[in-house]
Amino acid sequence: MDYTQLGRSGLEVSRLCLGTMNFGQWTPEAEAHAIMDSARGHGINYLDTANVYGDSAGKGGTEKIIGNWFARGGARREGTVLATKLYGDMSGLPNEGKLSALNIRRALDASLTRLQTDYIDVYQFHHIDRNTPWDEIWQAMETAVAQGKILYAGSSNFAGWHIATAQAEAKRRNFTGLVSEQSIYNLLTRDIELEVIPSAVSNGLGIIPWSPLQGGLLAGVLRKEQEGKRRLEGKVSELLERNRAAIGQYEDFCAELGHEPGDVGLAWLLHQPAVTAPIVGPRTLGQLDAAVRALTVSLDSASLTRLDEIFPGRRPAPEHYAW
Repeated sequence: MDYTQLGRSGLEVSRLCLGTMNFGQWTPEAEAHAIMDSARGHGINYLDTANVYGDSAGKGGTEKIIGNWFARGGARREGTVLATKLYGDMSGLPNEGKLSALNIRRALDASLTRLQTDYIDVYQFHHIDRNTPWDEIWQAMETAVAQGKILYAGSSNFAGWHIATAQAEAKRRNFTGLVSEQSIYNLLTRDIELEVIPSAVSNGLGIIPWSPLQGGLLAGVLRKEQEGKRRLEGKVSELLERNRAAIGQYEDFCAELGHEPGDVGLAWLLHQPAVTAPIVGPRTLGQLDAAVRALTVSLDSASLTRLDEIFPGRRPAPEHYAW
C-alpha cells in the first residue's frame, strides 16, 4: 500500500479510503468488522463515515459498528485515520443538524461516544451551511481542536468558492482551515474539474472522490446486464441509457487493456494528480479485494488519452466555456 499526505497537512493516509456507508444498512456488523480487519491487512489506514449513516440500524448505527470494532483492541484505533462527518438532521429537533456552534459541539460529542474514542482525526462538514457564518463555525472548530477532540477539518460537497471563502476566513483567524474535500468524481461525472479541483489545489486540500464507479456503472454494468446479474432502476437506469454508447466503448477498451472495468475506473482516479484517495464502499469482502486490485493497474498516457476521448472531461473555468 502506498501512502500520501492529506492535502497540505502532515497526515499520511492510504491511497484508498474505506467508506462505511453500507455498514448497518446492507452489511451486518460481523461482516463489517471482517471488512475493516481485511482493509487493515491490506494497509488501508483511512476510514470514512458520517453521523447519519446507518439506515436500518438507525442514524448513528454505522459509527456504533465502528466503535465496537475499535473496542476489540489490537491497535485498531491507533492504526486508523478516522474521518466522520456532521450536517445531517439527527432527530428532527431544532439545532440537531447543520453547522451551528451548538450542533458542532453536540454532534461531535455524540460521535465520539458512538465511536468509542476520544478524538477524531478529520472532522468533516457534510454539506455547506449557508445560514451559519464562518466565524461561528471556525470558532467552534478551534475550541474542539484546543480540547483535543479533533485534529483536522474537512469538507464535502462544497463548491469551489465555498472552499476559497472557508480558507480565507480561517487564515484571517490564523487557523489551519480545511485539509480535504469529498466530492463525487469519476470518469462519468467530472464537473468538479471546472472549479472545485482548481480551488482545492490552490488552497491545499486533498480531493477524496466518492462514488468512484458511479454507482456501479463503471464496473462492467453492461456485461452484468447481459449475464442477468444486474438490473437497474430509477436515476441509475436513466444515466445508463444516456451513456450506454460511451460505457460500451469503455468496457471494450478495458477488455483490450486486460483489466476489469472497475479496476480501470479506480486506477484512472489514482492517476489524477489532485486525488488523494478514492472512497471505496464495499458491501462484501470480495468487493474490497476487487478495489485493492486497482492499485496494481498502471495506465500509460495513451490509455489516459483514450479514456478522455470516451468520457470528455472539463477544463478549469473559465477556459472551459470562454476564451
